[in-house]
Amino acid sequence: MISIFKKKPKTGYTRSFAKRLTWRIMLRMLIIMGIPTFLVFWMGYGIVYTGATIVSNRIVKGEYEEIRRITSDLYVASVNNAPVIEDCLDQPDKMVGIMERMLKNNPYMRSCGLSFVENYYPQKGRWFCPFAVRVDSATIETHVLGDAKQDYLKEAWFKQALARNEGSWGRGYIDTINHDTPMISYTLPIHDKRDSIVAILGVDLSLEWLNDKVQLNNRSRRKIDNDSTGVHADKEEKWTANYSVYYFMVDSTGTFLLHPDQNRLLKEKLQTHVGEDPDSTAKDILGLHTGNDDEFMLDEEKAYISYKPVKYTDWSLALVIPSLIVEIFGYLIGGFMILMILFGLLVVYFFGRRVIKKASQPIKQLAESANEVAKGNFTTQLPPLKSHDEIHLLRDSFEQMQLSLTSYVEELKTTTSQKASLESELKIAHGIQMAMLPKTFPPYPERSDIDIFGQLTPAKAVGGDLFDFYIHDEKLFFCIGDVSGKGVPASLVMAVTRFLFRNVSAHESEPHLIARALNDSLSESNEMNMFVTLFVGVLDLATGHLDYCNAGHDSPLLIGQGVAPLPCDPNLPVGVMPDWQFTLQQVTLAPQTTIFLYTDGLNEAENILHAQFGDDRIISLAETLLNRGQNKPSTIIQLMTDAVHDFVGQAEQSDDLTMLAIQYKR
Repeated sequence: MISIFKKKPKTGYTRSFAKRLTWRIMLRMLIIMGIPTFLVFWMGYGIVYTGATIVSNRIVKGEYEEIRRITSDLYVASVNNAPVIEDCLDQPDKMVGIMERMLKNNPYMRSCGLSFVENYYPQKGRWFCPFAVRVDSATIETHVLGDAKQDYLKEAWFKQALARNEGSWGRGYIDTINHDTPMISYTLPIHDKRDSIVAILGVDLSLEWLNDKVQLNNRSRRKIDNDSTGVHADKEEKWTANYSVYYFMVDSTGTFLLHPDQNRLLKEKLQTHVGEDPDSTAKDILGLHTGNDDEFMLDEEKAYISYKPVKYTDWSLALVIPSLIVEIFGYLIGGFMILMILFGLLVVYFFGRRVIKKASQPIKQLAESANEVAKGNFTTQLPPLKSHDEIHLLRDSFEQMQLSLTSYVEELKTTTSQKASLESELKIAHGIQMAMLPKTFPPYPERSDIDIFGQLTPAKAVGGDLFDFYIHDEKLFFCIGDVSGKGVPASLVMAVTRFLFRNVSAHESEPHLIARALNDSLSESNEMNMFVTLFVGVLDLATGHLDYCNAGHDSPLLIGQGVAPLPCDPNLPVGVMPDWQFTLQQVTLAPQTTIFLYTDGLNEAENILHAQFGDDRIISLAETLLNRGQNKPSTIIQLMTDAVHDFVGQAEQSDDLTMLAIQYKR
């Protein structure tokens, strides 16, 4: 007998902790191996079905990509050769050569033809259709089709292609000219210099070739040698599912385009093989949806099916796996899991006591580790424990204390470092934001007809207010705005708005159209629902005529012969609603008139009693300055700044403060 069955000397403890724990584990394992065994079996069965879904989706996607690559090559060949054909319309004898060259350069193409409209080339007759067909991998034949027997002018496909006037994949058909081959064609209209349709270019894909390429067993159609002379005869085999995996592809009408039974190609529909009342899965397939069904009845057999539509066509590709195959794998996996659990039970029985006994010895090591932690060595390794009893609870308590102390020290270091880094980054961001705004005043010292001064004071390191101006074609383009919110998000929207203003106004001189363009751009993908109140103005420096549009912003003040708010229509802020029709307003400024623009950081500034600075106080102060003759832009803004600071006192600035003053002096 091995040592684990030997009797041990008795100690002062009547019961062994290791033995007690071993029997408890064994008892629980026996319970787990009882009733839940059935659940484990079906879990394995479910895993197989889940795996079948994942694998089948990947397989279908792989074959889908192959079909897409083939159809894409034919599409590209058509589109690339259309200009060549259109350039040679005055040389009909070159058309056969172009068809032959297309076929040589595209190995997936079975044939191609160029069907001209009636009497396009009078010398060629009523019909003219240069045509090239691939006889085998090394031989290409060319023909000129078209006569009373082959009157393509009356064919439905030709009339439909003319009516569509665009490239498209048509319905499948049997090519009676080329050995009754099932085919499908991509047609593309050819236009002359007057953009009139003169011909239909058709490139043909052999469904028989594509079917052999797609089917997993590649045995949908066999060619068997009948004798030693090398003469071949086609031997049609009656197809049966035979527990094999296969593909089929149908168009939106349900007609089979691919199937291992070639007798179904273009002759039968999916609906006839799923019962008199097709289920929702068949409708999904014909409706060009993507999905899976593990109980799909096809040809009176239950099957697992995964389907996916082929892009840019009305085709749907499906992979069929007989349910019996999936069920067999499910039973095997479930049985294997049961055997593994039984084996695990035996391992626990023979080795559990030894492992548990070893795992119950770390008390001394835990005491030594606790002493090291008490000395300040927070990274001391505690003994690993696998038991879940009071010893483990004690060890977890020490470990939690150890981790908490270590985490606290690390967090303190990280917080200090991050705070310093954030302050540095915000300082840089503030510098970048200020650099985007005009900062040289006076901006146009060489001009005597205009004087401008502006100032922005963000509530945080970075803000959402903006102002900008520049002169183009003797017109002053200017704006002032306030982004909803504060901080970094508002500063990003501010930067975008300023960039859009510069970009749009460089090509558009109407303020309401500038506001509309900014609104459409900012409304797009505005998931954060941020908006900008904006005032846009265009001042003709020669005449003093001012065109302006106010998008939800505070009305500016006109300081000239008196002080009065500039009349403004109630437009929405930009970024709120796309396609909003902003209104244009106009006014002519008298010489020495100053336009004073500001954001709500001025009139809504609050003191410690939460009283606001207010519009009345702004107007009163402007009138005082006008009476004193102090209507210079820099003087107005400086005195407004001093006044609002005196009013606010010790209260914290709650919003960005921006002011812009423009004096028309001519």
